[in-house]
Parts: sequence; structure tokens; C-alpha cells
Amino acid sequence: MNLAKVSNNGQITVPLEIRRALNLKPGDKVLFMENQEGQITIGNASAQAILKAQNAFVDVAEKIGLANDDDVQSLVDEIRYKK
Repeated sequence: MNLAKVSNNGQITVPLEIRRALNLKPGDKVLFMENQEGQITIGNASAQAILKAQNAFVDVAEKIGLANDDDVQSLVDEIRYKK
């Protein structure tokens, strides 16, 4: 268990173990999430955004016929050089 003290202006220092576990670096944003039981969890906002984007694209590659990296590069080239 790790504790953090809240300062007069609402700031806390995230304990080193937690920063390491969340891979937090200076300047990163922390995401606070409340579950259905009212418990608050914290996460690395950047990591959460990446996971959300990955989940949004599940099965999209198959649906549009991308089977490998070469297919992806061809699509990027087609879009990039389209006039």
C-alpha cells in the first residue's frame, strides 16, 4: 500500500512505486476513473488513450483487406500521394 498526502492546494506526489508501475514520466497526465462500486483508480492517460484507439480499430484491417505491413504501407502511400 502506498500513501500520498494532499497539500493545501490539492496536489499530491505520486509515490515512486506507483509512478514506475504506471510508467509515468514528468509531464504525463494522470487519469482518475470511478468504477460502479465508487472506487477510484488512476492510470496513465496516454496509455489509456492508446488502448482506447487500439480497441476502436479491432478487426478494421481485416474488413478493409489489409493483411500485412506492405498492405498498410501501400494504403498510406496511396492516401499520401493522392492528388
